[in-house]
Amino acid sequence: MSQRPLVVVQIREMILQGALSPGQRVAEAAIAERLGISRTPVRQALPVLAQEGLLVEAGARGYAVRGFTLGEINEAIELRGVLEGMAARALAERGAPRALLRDLRICLDDGDLLFADRATARVDADAYGAMNARFHDMIIAASDQALLVELLARVNRVPFVTASAIAFDRADPASAFTDLWYAHRQHHAIVDAIAAGQGGRAEALLREHVQVQRHSMNLQPTQLSHSRFSADG
Repeated sequence: MSQRPLVVVQIREMILQGALSPGQRVAEAAIAERLGISRTPVRQALPVLAQEGLLVEAGARGYAVRGFTLGEINEAIELRGVLEGMAARALAERGAPRALLRDLRICLDDGDLLFADRATARVDADAYGAMNARFHDMIIAASDQALLVELLARVNRVPFVTASAIAFDRADPASAFTDLWYAHRQHHAIVDAIAAGQGGRAEALLREHVQVQRHSMNLQPTQLSHSRFSADG
């Protein structure tokens, strides 16, 4: 089994926790030594993190940490909640197609399977991120609002904001499991609201949903800056 998904999560958390500073070049050998693994999964993980916007190209085949502030992340997460809430409301009020509701419930079932072994209090964060992105992408696409989709794409270029970027600002698997399990229960409530045509409830649930992401990263809604990060323009 490939180590890349786990390494992606681990490097995300190193960036979030300040172990890798803005502008710092990411050396494969140093990361591999720190994680106690070979350089290959690190080399495979770096392009993934660059696509997410956490890293930028630096020299020939090299990467460095992108500069940003926690205030930027907070603002983008808030905007994502507002925009996705609008998408859910529009979809619920217009009436979601049966095929979409079927696909959303299949996504929920896939998510439920990730939490089947609750006794271990562990979940595959990469698999959860993929499922989470699929869930949100379906709602956004089905809203059929081109400008909203365009604005969300811009918001999602801020590090740690996309639905697939799972990271935790603490080494506590039990807390991570609890956060993700709670978020997935919210997925169920969101689908129920959309299916029932409850636009206001669907919108409110999506806006509340982003608070789980803030909690997992130990962010405060009013936090505007943090000394660990600096914007790079």
